[in-house]
Amino acid sequence: MACVGHNPVKAEVLVVDDSPEIQRYLRALLELDSYRVQTASSGREGLQILRRGYAPEVVLLDVQMPNMDGLETLRRIQKLCPSPKVIMCSGEDDPKKIREALSLGAHAYLLKPIQHLYLSAAIERCLNQGSVKQPEERVGCQLFVVPSLSPL
Repeated sequence: MACVGHNPVKAEVLVVDDSPEIQRYLRALLELDSYRVQTASSGREGLQILRRGYAPEVVLLDVQMPNMDGLETLRRIQKLCPSPKVIMCSGEDDPKKIREALSLGAHAYLLKPIQHLYLSAAIERCLNQGSVKQPEERVGCQLFVVPSLSPL
């Protein structure tokens, strides 16, 4: 008997955010789009999950977290396992942090509150990009997503 309405998993996504509400929200959006989601409540916990062998294609990483912020977590992810595409998420539109995140290898920077359409577009773009080896090659495929002020 065929399973009606069941979509195959598109990819594995790790959500690293210190807010349980944001974790639940992102999980719900991602699962609607047929992604398998694992969550971590801190940069350290996210790194532990990666060290245990979990290999997501995409990591959604909050910028502002206590103890180890998202930028430091991104640095450590790049040293530990540079294969996942990292999308930074922040409630703060700070050009300095955006530049730093991109220079560290982030593939996108989403502003909170994250809208489903922008999240889906950012992840699809990351998944459709090939592996990037050189920083100068990566610049051409960066994606900046800023929520629209006008309703859709």
